[in-house]
Amino acid sequence: MTETATLVAPQRSRAGGRPARPSSAGRPAARRRALIAYLFLAPFLVLFLTFVVAPAIFGLWMSLTNWSPFRDVQDFVGLQNYIDLFTPGSVTSDDFWKSMAATGIFIVVSVPFLVVIPLLVAMLLNQRIRAATTFRTIFFAPFVLGVAVIGVIWGYILDTQSGILNHLLGLVGLPSDIPWTVDTPWVWVTLVGVTVWWTMGLNTIIFLAGLKGISTDLYEAASIDGAGTFRKFTSVTLPGLRPVMTFITTTTILASANMFGQSYLLTKGGPSNETRTAIMYIADQGLSQNNMAPAAAMSYVLFAALAVISVINFRLQRERVEKGLK
Repeated sequence: MTETATLVAPQRSRAGGRPARPSSAGRPAARRRALIAYLFLAPFLVLFLTFVVAPAIFGLWMSLTNWSPFRDVQDFVGLQNYIDLFTPGSVTSDDFWKSMAATGIFIVVSVPFLVVIPLLVAMLLNQRIRAATTFRTIFFAPFVLGVAVIGVIWGYILDTQSGILNHLLGLVGLPSDIPWTVDTPWVWVTLVGVTVWWTMGLNTIIFLAGLKGISTDLYEAASIDGAGTFRKFTSVTLPGLRPVMTFITTTTILASANMFGQSYLLTKGGPSNETRTAIMYIADQGLSQNNMAPAAAMSYVLFAALAVISVINFRLQRERVEKGLK
């Protein structure tokens, strides 16, 4: 008994009921594990600092100067580049805000389709159907194609003079001269349709993963309570997908705001720069016109707008979750 008490005694708490501090013997092991973790993170941190943080800081400094690759000395101009963007009639203001409006139109029109259609497709694929894996592959396959490939394929299909789609429409007695890529509003139909076809596969897979995470017991309980299909969707599926919905909505808005390749390859920003997005205009000013400082200022204005939209989206989704819990 004395030996047992001697062995147990060191494990007891200190006087006053406070537990004894862990021995310092485990600290070197914990530090070693932390060091190993930082070593594995080091390559990513180096790349992140080199290609994200450093260019962001340099771009911010550039937007506060009259920076030009052809000038030896760069003068500090403060917020002048930003003031010019908000001054009607300035060199960059009108064209920049027109491109921002084109970006806004694309976001407003494309995002609902890129959320609703993938959700419906994911719900269908979540059913017990034959060849479900094959259908998932078919829906996801376009996403792995590059934007250049998408531009070439749909350029041939939608060409006004010799496009396959107009030819097929003519065969069935429909108008065969629809200006898919050269006139409004058809250019927007083209850009939104091609983007949805190209990128909906990723959102579908994410929604499908979210649906797999909803317990089947909830659907069984809803069935016992007499809930129909629509009631199950609104009371079980949508609440269960709220975190996924927040992620998909936010990332889709950001991706749509950065749309460049589709418009550049299919519509060339036309007609009359109607589909020239903010990214296209920034790239033209910075890379073609060598107006790097105004282009940097435009980039940060776009970044600020997207940050505000993302914060609002997250707050709205959080409020919905809190109301659901109450």
